[in-house]
Amino acid sequence: MRVFETSVQELKNDVLRAVARLAWKDDLQTGVLDIPEQIIPGPEAKMRCCIYKERAIISQRVKLAMGGDKSNPNMVEVLDIACDECPVTEITVGPACRGCIATRCMHSCPKGAISVVNHRAVIDHSKCITCGKCIAACPYGAIEKNQRPCERGCKAGAISMGENRKAFVDPAKCTSCGTCTYQCPFGAIMDKSFIVDAVQLLKGAEKWNYRVYAILAPSVAGQFAPAKLGQVITGLKRLGFQGVAEVALGADMTAEHEAEELLEKQMLASSCCPAFVDFVEKNFPEQAHLISETPSPMVMAARHVKEQDPAAKVVFVGPCVAKKKEMRLGKTMGAVDCVLTFEELYALFESRDIQLEELEEDGLDQASGYGRAFAHSGGVSAAVMQALQEKGGDFVLKSQACSGLEACRVAFLKAAKSIGDVNFIEGMACEGGCVLGPAQLIRSPRNQADVDRHAKQAQGRTIQQSLDAARQKQA
Repeated sequence: MRVFETSVQELKNDVLRAVARLAWKDDLQTGVLDIPEQIIPGPEAKMRCCIYKERAIISQRVKLAMGGDKSNPNMVEVLDIACDECPVTEITVGPACRGCIATRCMHSCPKGAISVVNHRAVIDHSKCITCGKCIAACPYGAIEKNQRPCERGCKAGAISMGENRKAFVDPAKCTSCGTCTYQCPFGAIMDKSFIVDAVQLLKGAEKWNYRVYAILAPSVAGQFAPAKLGQVITGLKRLGFQGVAEVALGADMTAEHEAEELLEKQMLASSCCPAFVDFVEKNFPEQAHLISETPSPMVMAARHVKEQDPAAKVVFVGPCVAKKKEMRLGKTMGAVDCVLTFEELYALFESRDIQLEELEEDGLDQASGYGRAFAHSGGVSAAVMQALQEKGGDFVLKSQACSGLEACRVAFLKAAKSIGDVNFIEGMACEGGCVLGPAQLIRSPRNQADVDRHAKQAQGRTIQQSLDAARQKQA
């Protein structure tokens, strides 16, 4: 049994596994009511005040595991009953305050919210606008901003305190990056799951005469350890998938197309990360034209599979919540039929009692190392540079790899003022890239090393060689 990094992740897995098992049996309509009591048998509460609250939270998690609120456009939802423990975001004065006579904090406050009482700074929160100027001014570091983890983690500024002090996710700002799902220490925010849809796709293949294929994101490397990637591929086929393809092959295709597009436009921003694209469209609409029109590697790989097999249904498997939203966009509609995260795939394996470490290994050798390296920050830029070199010519790539939405924001602010010598902006919503995506089974700096090893196994294959081999196979 896997030892998860957090109890929240373990609880999520328990719910997903239970829902998937019922879906395989066609017993969701009645069996779903028993899941809360199965997971929280009692009589003692383990995490909350009582087992009844714990079971109520499980019920909300079950709803999200079955697709969530269809009227809510966000790919993440707040479990209201679980969101009740965090303090209100505010600036406070700590015990390190010395009551100094300079009172820089008081003089820096634009709203006059700070006064000195009994030789100690006091903040009037009815006036405070949490601008943070007093924090920077204090020579002792005695003033701190206590912020909710979900708010602090959301670089898009989509999360605020709603009614009854519950977290509120603003759909007008949310990019579906999923950072909040692992930042919340109470597990009060969860991504919608399509695990039931995946089971139904697999079960209906023979009846409706189609074949289901899985396309694996390159950040899969090392995620199911101690099982090897070849064993994961075999496990997917045991689940009922007809075949497995590399999204890294789609990355090779994207790199080739983005290189051509860059040559034509002379200035470009990558289109691989849907959360980054959404962030730019919402925050820098006047610069959205810089975003590449080339489909993402997920879409490229899915279309390639369907060109090879017109009767194919495609399920993307990766570390990304935003891909669930991308799947439903008009410009990608029909390419991908379902999206699963690594967390959901692990639960799916468990729901069929598949022990990956006991399986034989199958092969997966379609992409170049450059396509596989898309998974970490800087990988897209390196692949586009390689594609340009393979094409020849004298175009010089001047790229800026943006790791996280804050870096993306800075890059576009500079681009708006023509600051810097940059002609290609690589945007990744997750700091570090997909290797640290919100739905990784393992979130560790080691992930990049796993991806790099996976890339080296491509044995020096160029992007063009990868694409030529794919086209020959298709022909």
